[in-house]
Amino acid sequence: MSQSLNAPIPQSSGDPISNFGPGEGPSWDHYSKCIHCGLCLNACPTYRELGQEMDSPRGRIYQMIQVANGRLALGPGVARHLDLCLDCRACETACPSGVQYGRLIEAARGQIERWYSRPPVQHWLREMFLGEILPYRRRLEMTGRLMRVFQRSGLESLSRRLLPGRLRNVARLSPRMEDPFFFDRLGTVVPAIAERRYRVAFFAGCIANLAFARLNDATVRVLTRNGCEVVIPKTQGCCGALHVHAGMRDVARKLARTNIEAFARGDFDAVITNAAGCGSVLKEYEQLFESEDQEMLEPARRFVAKMRDVTEFLAGIEFKRDFRPIPERVTYQDPCHLLHAQRIRSAPRKLIAAVPGVEFVELKETEICCGSAGIYNVVQNEMAERLLANKMRRIDQTGATTILTANPGCLLQLRAGIAASHDGSRKRRVMHVIELLDEAYF
Repeated sequence: MSQSLNAPIPQSSGDPISNFGPGEGPSWDHYSKCIHCGLCLNACPTYRELGQEMDSPRGRIYQMIQVANGRLALGPGVARHLDLCLDCRACETACPSGVQYGRLIEAARGQIERWYSRPPVQHWLREMFLGEILPYRRRLEMTGRLMRVFQRSGLESLSRRLLPGRLRNVARLSPRMEDPFFFDRLGTVVPAIAERRYRVAFFAGCIANLAFARLNDATVRVLTRNGCEVVIPKTQGCCGALHVHAGMRDVARKLARTNIEAFARGDFDAVITNAAGCGSVLKEYEQLFESEDQEMLEPARRFVAKMRDVTEFLAGIEFKRDFRPIPERVTYQDPCHLLHAQRIRSAPRKLIAAVPGVEFVELKETEICCGSAGIYNVVQNEMAERLLANKMRRIDQTGATTILTANPGCLLQLRAGIAASHDGSRKRRVMHVIELLDEAYF
């Protein structure tokens, strides 16, 4: 591909105009940095699987340029190739030119969401889940209660046996509802154990309050053990990560305002999250307000300045090392939005290495996505299953009995991979790094 295709077409009365609509869209300042060198190709999971240029970062940027130059319609072809992107941002790590691909794909999806009509069923499901359930605590909590009844009644197990292959794959990704929900702890303050060294706020998430309540409990315990007074603001809500990835930027902005205001009310040393996907978007809140509602820019920047992943925070302080030994062979899968988006690699490994008895085995191709990517493993299940199969082969090579990661979505995906392996000869478990520390402390 010629680099000259990057150049905007000079506009005259006879020239075509951009096929992007008004509002936020991929910016020339960002996509012009792509020099089409191709170093991103081997980093891209979909290109590695399909070998198709249009399903690579370079190819997707090329399509954005053609839409911007009026040469390509913002239609089903573009939507298909851009939807197939995991937004894992491994290409950003590989890129020598510093292309901020995450900004580009998310802005392009915002254009698709605003100006392209998706098939009715797909549109309705997206609007129902992302627009009418996730942003509202009471609706989310009610959904969780219904799911819990469904799971405990035996109907879930029965339905899985009756479903055809692909739907069965999607059904096994359904998170288990935990009791009690972590929603009960919103609005509380948990004192530090012994001397208080820090005052931090904990971002609890949305689905995590239902399906990863015990992970949230463990996170609070580990923080308090390390001298943190933990404030859990009551008015916080969904971070908006799934909405940003889906192009629903107006909803994401509304959620961002709520969270910025909820955490602005306290004088915190840090705002902590245990979810890499949430943390990536939380650290980029200001991007949502650069062209819309600029009055929120400064509050967003103050919020972003205090955001920390829990592994990043703990590795950056003198964390307590009074661990009991855990004699297990362990490996670690880097969440894409921790490794590539937040550029955090050493912090979780530092924490793992501090636990006595652990035999750590580095996972080959850990930088390649496991296929979770928010709700990607649901809406693009065929590709997600291919990526998961590759990941499980690499995990099997380590011989690890404990697989660690640092993101709830990755936990779900890897647990589904373990469950599907049908290997009853060894017990394997999938845990968050913080759950390993919590277990070692007690």
